[in-house]
Amino acid sequence: MDIALLIKNRLKELKLGQRDLARAADVTESYISQLLTQKKLPPAPNRTDMYEKIGRALKIPDGHLAKLADQQRREQLRKRLGDQPTPLLHNVRELILRKCHPRKTKQIREIFEKQHFGELERFITQKLLGVVKSVARQELDNPAWMRKVARLSKKSYPQMRVTVLEFLDATIFDLSDENCIAFLDPLIESWNIDLATFCIEIVMNRRVAPGHHKTYEFMERGPDKTSGEEPGLKEFLQDPVLSGDATEEELLFLRALTFGNKRPTSLYYYRELQNLRDPLHFQASTRTTPAR
Repeated sequence: MDIALLIKNRLKELKLGQRDLARAADVTESYISQLLTQKKLPPAPNRTDMYEKIGRALKIPDGHLAKLADQQRREQLRKRLGDQPTPLLHNVRELILRKCHPRKTKQIREIFEKQHFGELERFITQKLLGVVKSVARQELDNPAWMRKVARLSKKSYPQMRVTVLEFLDATIFDLSDENCIAFLDPLIESWNIDLATFCIEIVMNRRVAPGHHKTYEFMERGPDKTSGEEPGLKEFLQDPVLSGDATEEELLFLRALTFGNKRPTSLYYYRELQNLRDPLHFQASTRTTPAR
C-alpha cells in the first residue's frame, strides 16, 4: 500500500487531522500536507525518526511505515533511472551459497531467504562480482588465460571472448547462469564474512587467478573531520541501484572528486559514473611513430 494512503486512512479512522500528525512528528503541517499529497518523496528511513513518531500516533506496527517509505523511494528511483531486471536467478544464489565457508552457509542462507535479494545478499554478490570482474578485465587481452577459462567453462576461445565482454557489462541485477558457469564458479574458490564487522574475505582459484586474494573491511567510526567523504557519496554507495555495478577503479575516481562548498547528491555521482563510462566524453589516445 502507498504510505500516503495508509496514513490518510489511519487519520480518518482515528478522527485526527494533519495538524495532530505534524505535532506528533515534530514537523510542520505544511510538510505533512506535501507528503500526503505526494508533492514530496518520503524521507529516507535511516535519516529520520519521523516514522517511529507517526507510527505511535497512528497505532501502526513498529517499522511498517519505514519499510513502506523505503520501498516507495526505491520505486521512484527506478522510474527515474529505468527499471532494473529481476535480481538473481535461483541457480546464481545457490552458487554463491555453495562457495560460502561451510560453517557460515546455513546462517547466510537463512538471512538470504528472509528477504528477496536483501541488503546482505546484494552486498556479498556485489563484492564477488567486483573481484571477478577485476580479474576478467585484467586478463581480457591474455590469450593463454582466456583459453584456460574457456576450457573450464567448456567454451571455444571466440565464445569465451564474447562471454567476457558481456560479463563485464553485467550487474548484480542481471547476473545469469552463464555468468556463473563461465566466471564466478571457476574463479572463486570460497568466501567468508564476519557478520559482526562485515569483513568479507574472498579466496580465488589459484589456477586461473594466481595472486588474487581480496579482503574488504567495514568499520563504524565516529565523526572524523579529516575524512572528506561527501554525504551524497555515502548515500550513493549505500544504494545498489545506483552503485551496484561500480568497479573499484571507478569508485576511487568518484572518491577523489572535490567540490569546495558544494554538496553533490547521490544522483550526481550516478551521472558522473555514466559520464566516466561514455567513450564519447574522451578523446582516443594517439601514438606518434618516431622518425627514422
